[in-house]
Amino acid sequence: MIKIGKKIPDVEILLTGNKTCRLSDYQGKWLVLYFYPKASTPGCTQEGLDFKDAIYKFRRQSTAILGASRDSLRAQERFKEKQGFPFDLIADTDEILCQAFDVIKMKTMYGKKVRGIERSTFIIDDQGILRHEWRGVKVKGHVEDVLETLKALKKAG
Repeated sequence: MIKIGKKIPDVEILLTGNKTCRLSDYQGKWLVLYFYPKASTPGCTQEGLDFKDAIYKFRRQSTAILGASRDSLRAQERFKEKQGFPFDLIADTDEILCQAFDVIKMKTMYGKKVRGIERSTFIIDDQGILRHEWRGVKVKGHVEDVLETLKALKKAG
């Protein structure tokens, strides 16, 4: 399990645009990795749009953004295109990334227990070290919180 202050696992990921890379490919810049339950649903769309609206603020911090869910690459491609997200989405259909970050939880949906992604966000520094995490995220105000925390972490060195 990942821990703050420790190196993140170097998982291979499938990105929109049908690109395959590893999390270590992002070393050298900071990374915000956020997990959401399902593409094209209201909360997940709003969260993505909030990150989209703040993209230049994150870029000024030399920070990349990646969104991840268990959706298929095709679903992620449609979601990214429809919403105009200026960052890649990860299709984690085999749940390797989700398991590495321990975001799969039992949830209740319409009275039934289902396995699903707990909305979570992680800040990873330019050396691949986990610096901050949020679990059980509420969308409203979250992106602003991520940006302020990122700035504080970078300032602290």
